[in-house]
Amino acid sequence: MSFLMVVAVVAGVMFGVGALCAVYRIIRGPSILDRALAADVMLAIAICALGAEMAINQHTDTLPVLLVLAMFAIVGSISIARFMSKQDAA
Repeated sequence: MSFLMVVAVVAGVMFGVGALCAVYRIIRGPSILDRALAADVMLAIAICALGAEMAINQHTDTLPVLLVLAMFAIVGSISIARFMSKQDAA
């Protein structure tokens, strides 16, 4: 096995473990903020995994997908922050 394949497998396993931990926090999170943070972590893992796949296979075909995921992460975080600030004010 080449060095690049070993690195790809190790990165894939680490992304998978991180995603499983984030899913666990989404399911078991005691508050909405825990779940929101876990959803942001899931999006970050997806972005990093797609970026690693692009680097390993040396292409830029999934770059628009990365940009859309980043937009969803930003808009989602801002929406949850606004929702929580209005909830605290009431």
